[in-house]
Amino acid sequence: MNEYRRNSRSIKLFLAILLILFVSGFLVFKDGYFAAITKRNASKPGNLFNTQTTIGPANIADMVEKASPAIVNIETTTVVNSTTDVFFNDPFFRDFFGNNAIRPRQNVQKGIGSGFIISDNGYILTNQHVIDNASSITVHLANLDATFNAQIVGQDYELDLAILKIDSNNKFSTLLLGDSNNIRAGEWVVAIGNPYGLDHTVTVGVVSAKGRPINIENRVYKNLIQTDAAINPGNSGGPLLNTKGEVIGINTAVNAQAQGIGFAISVNTAKEIINELIEKGKVVRPYIGVWLQPMDESFATNNNIKNGGVIVSNVLVGGPAERAGVKKYDVITSLDDTSISNYEQLQDFLKTKQVGSEVMVQLIRSGKSFNVPVILAEKP
Repeated sequence: MNEYRRNSRSIKLFLAILLILFVSGFLVFKDGYFAAITKRNASKPGNLFNTQTTIGPANIADMVEKASPAIVNIETTTVVNSTTDVFFNDPFFRDFFGNNAIRPRQNVQKGIGSGFIISDNGYILTNQHVIDNASSITVHLANLDATFNAQIVGQDYELDLAILKIDSNNKFSTLLLGDSNNIRAGEWVVAIGNPYGLDHTVTVGVVSAKGRPINIENRVYKNLIQTDAAINPGNSGGPLLNTKGEVIGINTAVNAQAQGIGFAISVNTAKEIINELIEKGKVVRPYIGVWLQPMDESFATNNNIKNGGVIVSNVLVGGPAERAGVKKYDVITSLDDTSISNYEQLQDFLKTKQVGSEVMVQLIRSGKSFNVPVILAEKP
């Protein structure tokens, strides 16, 4: 009996030891397995439990604080002449009552926009349409809580850019002009301006696209930056900034029929003409003096020529082309052996030339090809 009890206790002890070893082994295996899984998951990009996902740059507020002193609100006054009553513009009533019946008056129109200081002596870059025909311009600097008069130094209608100068001897904060060629779609951008008179409004978005060509009224923009940062009337002329606080664009237009589609002139376009605007007050461009229309198959067939080049739809009286003998309905096929098939190619070629340069223009007239030399003049 005692032997049986001893054997039973031995068996129970042996089983207990086996149970302890099994549990210990399982715990070691479990810890090692989950440690391996955790390590493997931690190495995977985008794991929500082991990595931090940042939705936007954390330094925007600091950047805006540094950039804001160089951003100005622009207010313009434009005087427009009109008459008190269109009734008196009728020739019958003019003859009956005399010219004294026409009482001209001056309407004063107010405008708002934005701009930013590019030199510490007070030069401001903005849009030309912000200050177009303005009789007086004032700029407000929020950090100084002060308003200054400003004068137009230079402007260019085609690129929609203008330079103003603050009437003051103060030293001002400035913004650094960046490189718009280096930006990529998807990069964060910040717009600061004066939309609807709400000064120093900050909006944030991304670069949606580059190199957008659009037409707005009579202006043709060729190389705009598209952004979804909110841009509204009054933002025009303000800066589009990267997260470093560098200007990469000049806010210009918004598609009123869409949401989240705004446009800015690339800052590299502005950098090409800033000095010229300051020194000459304008951009001097050479021109030929012709109006053009695209070539089409019908015109080519009717004139028994190849479907290529551009058609001269009109010739400016007294211009370089007329002096050289270019006529209406001539076809321009090349300039200095550079093929021309549309208006943009002709303009791009002329950008490489200076006023007074001679250009050999290849024409087709009545089915015959010939060359004429044209001396480029300054575009009016």
